Amino acid sequence: MALAETEIPLAPEAAPPAAGDRGFAGHPPGLAYLSFMEAFERFSFYGMQALLVLYMTSQLLTPGHVEHVAGFGAFHALLQTVFGPMSPQATASEVFGLYAGLCSLTPVFGGLIGDQVLGQKRSVLVGGTMMAAGHFLMAFEGPFLLALALLILGCGLLKGNISAQVGNLYRGADRRRADAFQLFYMAANVGVFSAPLVCGTLGEVVGWHWGFGAAGVGMLISLGIYLAGYSRLPPDTLPPKGAPRRAEAARLTAQDLPVLAAMGVLLAVIALFWIANGEVLNAYMIWARSHLDRRIGGFVLPITWLQSVSAIVGITLAPVLIGLWSVQARRGAEPSALGKMATGCGLAVSAYALLALACAVSGPTKVALVWVLGFHLMIQTAYLFVYPIGMALFSRAAPPAINSLMIGVYFLSVFAGSLLVGWVGQFYERMRPEAFWLLHCAAAGLGGLIILALWKPLSRAFVVKII
Repeated sequence: MALAETEIPLAPEAAPPAAGDRGFAGHPPGLAYLSFMEAFERFSFYGMQALLVLYMTSQLLTPGHVEHVAGFGAFHALLQTVFGPMSPQATASEVFGLYAGLCSLTPVFGGLIGDQVLGQKRSVLVGGTMMAAGHFLMAFEGPFLLALALLILGCGLLKGNISAQVGNLYRGADRRRADAFQLFYMAANVGVFSAPLVCGTLGEVVGWHWGFGAAGVGMLISLGIYLAGYSRLPPDTLPPKGAPRRAEAARLTAQDLPVLAAMGVLLAVIALFWIANGEVLNAYMIWARSHLDRRIGGFVLPITWLQSVSAIVGITLAPVLIGLWSVQARRGAEPSALGKMATGCGLAVSAYALLALACAVSGPTKVALVWVLGFHLMIQTAYLFVYPIGMALFSRAAPPAINSLMIGVYFLSVFAGSLLVGWVGQFYERMRPEAFWLLHCAAAGLGGLIILALWKPLSRAFVVKII
């Protein structure tokens, strides 16, 4: 399906970009600094995440180690009060879900701080510094919970504000904004690809704490790149103290309500999709350790390297999709944002159906590596059709006065989805693998069905031409 080509009324049509506005692959030079910063920030973030569940189940939550974690006894008791008795695997799954979820919730408040208090640029610097400290503290068992807290808070300040700065590089209805987010996430995928190869290998082969230390180094490099490009980024526009005009600009009108309602629907869709997308870093890692034949000749593939497969797909496919959609746009045939997101949900269903089929066909023997290569191809393609497209849609539709806040609100969907990932991950020990993966098919499929069922009202609310 495709939306009718109607002009979006949320911002005036932008003037043609100046020649100096095309210094980086046809985009403003600031996009280069933001993209390279994001590459190293994602290197550190996903390097740590690739190790987290494996580290907890292999070492941290085992006797002789878990006793050294400050405050973990009370924390684990609280988890069991809420979720009931939990095995080490279930505990690791829930900790992962809470951590990933809170890393997506705090950008709501980080965006508000960026809009109203510190400014977007200073918020990114403070957040990045906190994240670097958190990564280095992960190299020690005792401050494990403190390290997670610093990473969560730092991520809140950095995540929504850096994404908002990408959108702010463009004026009005400049269609390069959607392509910029694809380039931004393609750069992020370079970091995601490198993280398991460096942090994952160090963690699995040399020692867990070496992997976490490498993630901290990556975060310091990210901050250095951001400082180098600081003057190339859009200036912060904080409201004067007591100024009423900013509040008036952010006040909702009757015309905003249908758009906000449509955004709420998309938040639910992204949350359902994220159950499928987020599980790749959770129970999937534990399944791969036990059920996947990782031998290539005499070499045994490190589990964390599987995350690099998805990143390779993102790096190679993102520019292909950008080019394809640009050609389609010139011909007036580009799929709408809603059409792309529905397609992405369908691809996620196919990915987990393939994984379930692999488990059923393999029976008691280990699953061949070729099956999971197909899985990673489809799930990462699904991500490209859903996440950056939704981000660009939110960036374009958000009122300028609360742009960072609305980008933060977009992360609420990932917060909800990540909490569900942690909760669903607990069922891994209780279900057959193929049934467990089909559960993820159902979640992604429901997200796609919501878009199709509400196609007309969503289309009317956004009145999007082409993104």
